Amino acid sequence: MRIAQISPLYESVPPQEYGGTERVVSFLTEELVRLGHDVTLFASGDSVTSARLVAMTPRSLRSDPSSVDALPHHILMLEHLASVAQEFDFLHYHIDYMHFPFSRRLGVPQLTTLHGRLDLADLQRLYDEFGDMPVVSISDAQREPLPQAQWIGTVPHGLPQDLFAAGDGGGGYLAFIGRISPEKRVDRAIEIAGRAGLPLRIAAKVDKVDEAYFHAEIEPLMGASHVEFLGEMGDAEKGELLRGARALVFPIDWPEPFGLVMIEAMACGTPTIAWPNGSVPEVLEEGVTGFIVSSVEEAAGAVERTATLDRRRVRERFEARFTADRMARDYVALYDTLVARTARPGVLRT
Repeated sequence: MRIAQISPLYESVPPQEYGGTERVVSFLTEELVRLGHDVTLFASGDSVTSARLVAMTPRSLRSDPSSVDALPHHILMLEHLASVAQEFDFLHYHIDYMHFPFSRRLGVPQLTTLHGRLDLADLQRLYDEFGDMPVVSISDAQREPLPQAQWIGTVPHGLPQDLFAAGDGGGGYLAFIGRISPEKRVDRAIEIAGRAGLPLRIAAKVDKVDEAYFHAEIEPLMGASHVEFLGEMGDAEKGELLRGARALVFPIDWPEPFGLVMIEAMACGTPTIAWPNGSVPEVLEEGVTGFIVSSVEEAAGAVERTATLDRRRVRERFEARFTADRMARDYVALYDTLVARTARPGVLRT
């Protein structure tokens, strides 16, 4: 099948450091190539792929100091894509709803994976209008705010099976990986580690929009003796951090659409302690791959209980549920369904 993967241009594919959506686009693209498909990746020019790369910007927008507005670059990408769309059997978008007015009129089978939060009032009228656009959720919880959207499936994220190796957690510390933002609650992670009497190693990105929050609320907490701030990390450093961690702490305070770091920890055999928001109950198996808690006190108690979990079993559950091979095959099944549906235009919904 001739497949176009259309990525956001904010980060390279894969990202050099932090970046969830572009990382998943990379894993999916490489796996589709491995499965024998003819894949073209529309992405930034500093992306690295075994597919055919069509560079829509010279480099990722976040790494380009001259870029202050991402929208023109994405509009230009969509205009170029419209001119070549008939060369493909299938178009797979990862840029939210930006392309809907374009792709509605192209006549090429397509779907959109929605990677972000959907509990925003602004989206209701949009999906009332574009209810014909086939969309995929990355967790069942993610889709709940938009029942009117044309959901054709849920495809959880997956990682290459050999990306991370399992570790023994012998470092004796807790890990926090993600963004420093109010909804990620690194402040909770710091308190949990303090109560548990363990060091906390923080590998995190601070976006410009969160800099004021970081300086006002989080930076003062970084001076605690048990806290070490490591900044952003690539996969190799992240794997080393997770393999040595007693547990990953994921104390989120928002409806997390998926939480890629939970399966990264799982791939390292490392259990996760998380709040029951968004996708967490779908990704974690209570008492097997981690513990789901509702308070700092409960989380601190769960740290001690992680010693009862079998880290080999945690890794096995990753291999059974969250590999890139499984993700790619799930998507190919949806591609096939939508190609057949396009041939029978009277069939609009599953």
